[in-house]
Amino acid sequence: MYKTDDALQYHSIKKGKIEINSKMPLVDEYHLMLAYSPGVKEPCLRIANDPEAAYQYTSKGNMVAVVSNGTALLGLGNVGASASLPVMEGKAQLFKVFTGIDAFPIIIDSDDPEKVIETVKLLEPGFGGINLKNISAPECFIIQERLEEELNIPVFDDNQHGTAVMVLAALINALKVTNKAIDAVKIVINGAGASALATAHLLLAAGVNQIVLCDSQGIIYTGRTSGMNEYKVHLARKTNYNCRGGKLPDALVDADVFLGLSRGNLLDGVMIKSMARDPIIFALANPEPEINPDLAMSSGAKVIVTGRTDYPNQINTNLAFPGIFRGALDVRATSINLEMKMAAARTLANKVTDRELSPDYIIPKAMDPSLCPTIAASVAEAAIETGVARVQVDPELIARRTQDMFQETANYGKLLEEDKTQYQIVH
Repeated sequence: MYKTDDALQYHSIKKGKIEINSKMPLVDEYHLMLAYSPGVKEPCLRIANDPEAAYQYTSKGNMVAVVSNGTALLGLGNVGASASLPVMEGKAQLFKVFTGIDAFPIIIDSDDPEKVIETVKLLEPGFGGINLKNISAPECFIIQERLEEELNIPVFDDNQHGTAVMVLAALINALKVTNKAIDAVKIVINGAGASALATAHLLLAAGVNQIVLCDSQGIIYTGRTSGMNEYKVHLARKTNYNCRGGKLPDALVDADVFLGLSRGNLLDGVMIKSMARDPIIFALANPEPEINPDLAMSSGAKVIVTGRTDYPNQINTNLAFPGIFRGALDVRATSINLEMKMAAARTLANKVTDRELSPDYIIPKAMDPSLCPTIAASVAEAAIETGVARVQVDPELIARRTQDMFQETANYGKLLEEDKTQYQIVH
């Protein structure tokens, strides 16, 4: 477990975690002429005649905007725009380390979805992709949907779709452990926020036939009027076909999977014992899961997944989003569609071999150097096959280049670690 002082020191030693570096040499007067005036006019003219040329002459094709307004930060809630900056810097750091993508935090000090949408639209020319993060519901749905419709570059909400990809990957392997079929299991999702609703949609697309959604007022069903919004109403039509009412304990009877994307300590051992044989428990609330994993295990859970590092099977979107964006950027995808998300989830699941698979190991480790390259290749292939790729690139070439980028940044990280005069955290 990390120490508070270490975390603060890590962020303060160099005043943040990211920086901008020059990729090209600038060592003499001639280089200066090429880099700025008068040489810079040549690529400007090319781009003026053909905007797509920006992908050849600028960093656009390798640049992602990490966008947040700080209204739904991790387990902290609405802490404001400025307080979200360390998280967005962290995402930018992960992009660079795992896939070589240059990402930059765009912090928008507004709760108004229209202002967020307009700001991102105005920034589009400088970026190859948009990664939305920690924006509260239902505004996050409005922002995601509008930007997907109005931009011609990939838009991906990490809290919604990153979580959904990770859950599907973990579910695929958890079902292998319990010897159950995805089209036969009953899943209860507790929570009806951004992550829960996006995950429900992806699970339905993956072949799950029986989903029951619960929120703070109980089971969601067609015809319920209290505490509903258009997004819950839409999903109610695709889930809980028996229009069953009641509370969470009622929904869990004979359920195969509990998926918690809500708040801590809502589940108890009695509820787990009421579930079907070998229940699968996703207790993903942070910092406190919906049930203590030890209690879940003693109550009969076969597989337990959390969002915490101190237990096995941690769900963390950093396993998914860098590789997804790497694949999307390299083929200049216009969007990140359902097939690309499904490809990422299946690739994540397949990274755990049948020999490795166990109740305590259903998700690969984040530092696996082959993980992001493999995801990038599968996502690029799906983009090409579904017609959203603007250029054709061999997926295997993308995998090799991503592997090289990871190795390059890993070597740079070792140099930082060795520089004890600037960086020294004892652990």
